[in-house]
Amino acid sequence: MAYTTINKSTDYFNTKLYTGNGSTNAQTGVGFQPDFTWLKARSESEYHFLYDAIRGATKGLSSDLTAAEATYSDGLTAFASDGFTLGSSNGINRSGTTYASWNWKAGTGQGSSNTDGTINTTYTSVNTTAGFSISKYTGNATSGATVGHGLGTTPSLIIVKKTSGSDGWVVYHHRNTSAPETEYLRLDTTDATADNLGEWNDTAPSSNVFTIGNSGRTNDNGATYIAYCFAEKTGYSKFGSYTGNGNADGSFIYTGFKPAFVIFKNASSTSFWQMHDSVRDPFNEVQKRLAPNSSDAEGSGSIPIDFLSNGIKLRTTATTWNESGSNFIYMCFGQSLVGSNNVPCTAR
Repeated sequence: MAYTTINKSTDYFNTKLYTGNGSTNAQTGVGFQPDFTWLKARSESEYHFLYDAIRGATKGLSSDLTAAEATYSDGLTAFASDGFTLGSSNGINRSGTTYASWNWKAGTGQGSSNTDGTINTTYTSVNTTAGFSISKYTGNATSGATVGHGLGTTPSLIIVKKTSGSDGWVVYHHRNTSAPETEYLRLDTTDATADNLGEWNDTAPSSNVFTIGNSGRTNDNGATYIAYCFAEKTGYSKFGSYTGNGNADGSFIYTGFKPAFVIFKNASSTSFWQMHDSVRDPFNEVQKRLAPNSSDAEGSGSIPIDFLSNGIKLRTTATTWNESGSNFIYMCFGQSLVGSNNVPCTAR
């Protein structure tokens, strides 16, 4: 049984659904002031929009595009103590369209410069309890440069995007391959994992810094970047892997907590990323899905998985979730079976 010091996971991560109104739209009920908010239309095709408090409200990125950061005066206009406020943008607030938002808490604000690496960050906002930090830095095109993440423990997942120019999203996942520091995944594509020295300089992250090469995706001279770093926390977050068996009686993925949100990727093959949560699907089977690398509307049906009290059960032969012999990586957040306050978490 997994115990955790995080007694209420929704103090650090929460999913909030809403319907657009085409005007000013204040969303409350998140439970905290988010530092990172990811928005996606469900009922129609539309780009993903990602905002964070480090770059500042109105500064949007899209996980399904390589485009540079853009300023949207009618986008997410403010982070509030219990949510966020939206403008009239059709991408995130079209009247009558349904949306999902996924929200994380870092250091509640922009933070300050981290000087642990050879590159001093402009800002780093960090929450060591939840194992999440956001850092903004400027590249120097020097292989082996390091960037401080502030977590005090080694991150299991790092997502980096150039904000000042067009370039792909790169992902480090500690279970991607047997030597994950030599590999990278692209959040904006269906590509399988690839080997390239230029992303992470073939160097594993440490408890203080992550290392970058001279790839334009992580370290162009004078370019600005945003890095989202996550470390595992027992009973709250898990960044693991499993091997597909190609069977309708698929793998059981032990997380040690009841999942609230998960993203999957077949790292061995060309396939879509897939994201699920327990708010869009409050009961098993979990079938509603969106893809971080696609603007498609929400899909559902025929691809069942179950969220259990201590993990995820796959019930599909689909190659995107369960291709035989392939290595799948995932990121998952949820609520422990029992926290330090001895409050049990019940099964679905």
